Amino acid sequence: MARFTYIVEHLDPELEQWSALEYKAIAKESHQAGARFLLTSVPTELRLPEMLQGAKGLTVEHQSVENLYADAKDQVCLLDPAAKTELSPEDGTRFNVFLFGGILGDDPPRDRTSELRRKGFEGRRLGPVQMTTDTAVRVTRLVAQGKTPLDKIEYVDHPEIKVDEHESTVMPFRYVLDVNRQPILPEGMLDVIKKDSERGIDDLL
Repeated sequence: MARFTYIVEHLDPELEQWSALEYKAIAKESHQAGARFLLTSVPTELRLPEMLQGAKGLTVEHQSVENLYADAKDQVCLLDPAAKTELSPEDGTRFNVFLFGGILGDDPPRDRTSELRRKGFEGRRLGPVQMTTDTAVRVTRLVAQGKTPLDKIEYVDHPEIKVDEHESTVMPFRYVLDVNRQPILPEGMLDVIKKDSERGIDDLL
């Protein structure tokens, strides 16, 4: 049994390509880190895209996280922008399940997490700047599993992504930097951004 489980409670009736790419990235990185990734509250009528079918590290649940952890709420940490306490490496010892409300990457934020907050899960915050769902899971993993304090992770806020020779798009989120000091985006996301750039970032969310 994996020591850590990362859960995204899917709070939309549909699954956009944007979200599917994020979920694929979470599954891949969770698997590499020896953790589980659960996608919960998936409607039974929702057919997952091919990229997620059989993805290593991903388990799809039609039940809600509330039902799955009804008798073990104290194991679950809700990553909540409204929480008073920030996530710390010590939380990796206190909790073994980390819960995210999808879709986190709303701009402006719509406080989708409030639906989970009302269910009584204990909350932790990831800092003041809005993150995409895959970034939030990545940061949580670095802190809880990697024991890296939040303020020691290297970020970039609102990076400008070059769409083509003449155009660029400012992404209204915080991202973790890779070894080349570039924002970590899910594989394939740049193509989605380029394809949809003429519609504006709001249409991607």
